Amino acid sequence: MIKQKVRQFGMPRIIIIAFIIVILIGALLEGQDMAALITDSLVRVGQNMILALAMLPCILVGAGLNMGLAIGIVCGLLAGLLSVQFGLMSWAGFLTAAVLALAIGVVGGLLYGRLLNMVKGSEMLIGNYLGSSMVYLMCMFWFSAPFTNPTIIWPMGGTGVRTTVPVSDYYEKLLNNFLNFKIGRVTIPTGLFLFVAFVCFVVYLFTKSRTGTILRVVGNNPAYAAMSGVNVNKARMIGIVLSTMLAALGIVVYAQSYGFYQTYEGPLTMAFTPMAAILLGGATMRSVKIRHAVIGTFLIQTLLTTALPVCNQLFPESNLSEVFRIIISNGIILYALSQAGGETR
Repeated sequence: MIKQKVRQFGMPRIIIIAFIIVILIGALLEGQDMAALITDSLVRVGQNMILALAMLPCILVGAGLNMGLAIGIVCGLLAGLLSVQFGLMSWAGFLTAAVLALAIGVVGGLLYGRLLNMVKGSEMLIGNYLGSSMVYLMCMFWFSAPFTNPTIIWPMGGTGVRTTVPVSDYYEKLLNNFLNFKIGRVTIPTGLFLFVAFVCFVVYLFTKSRTGTILRVVGNNPAYAAMSGVNVNKARMIGIVLSTMLAALGIVVYAQSYGFYQTYEGPLTMAFTPMAAILLGGATMRSVKIRHAVIGTFLIQTLLTTALPVCNQLFPESNLSEVFRIIISNGIILYALSQAGGETR
């Protein structure tokens, strides 16, 4: 019975949980600010959750991991910068950015979906190429974009978008601070969790709807779906558009928590951590659920958040903390990718 439970939950996840516990014990013994560590971990989990959730529709419909997640992220960046350009603050700014992100994500998703429908079986390879291409195309756009808000453009020259566009004067930590409260010295970002939970609930309702069921059938057996009268290309398009929309929304949530939008090459590798998270959470190319995104994001973000301060404490005069971060994150990504074709756990 115990072996079966361990196998169902997954030994790698048990090892990571054990590693996190060891790191927390080490942090406690080193005199680290445990409240700050836990608070930071909670924020990191919340701000990355929707990006991991964006992987679900693509996997659900059989298009594999969304290696072109950067396309959705770029759509969200454009929406966020437009909200800053308009000078919208607080809830007006955030909600405008979120709505624009979803709208622009629909357009980006339709174009992306049409291309992926032409290359069935090679979606991950082509998606990676398309995502990188979009990032570099947008680099040229950022250089000459007609923004005029001083927060967005370079101070010298007055043209071109900055590498990082701060939202500190607009809606930084708006969700994090909404209805937040403390347990001891640990701050709970209530608004961030409520917003993420709402998005998860909407996605859950969609997966249980008739359309969601059709998408799952298409992902599991496209030939059977086609014989049953389902338009496979249209179903795939819906899944890819939803994935792109969630990525666009996710980067807006990420930016309000992080404090700024990262343009130019910032989105280039942002797909890998959400991809690793949902796979580490237990998803496979045959089965994916919302809990996989939740579990995986919690594990990978908590590990990265807690491990680095401990490493900094152990090696204060070196750059080993950055090396340690790269080893941990890339190791998790490598493991997760190796499990992409595994059986349902």
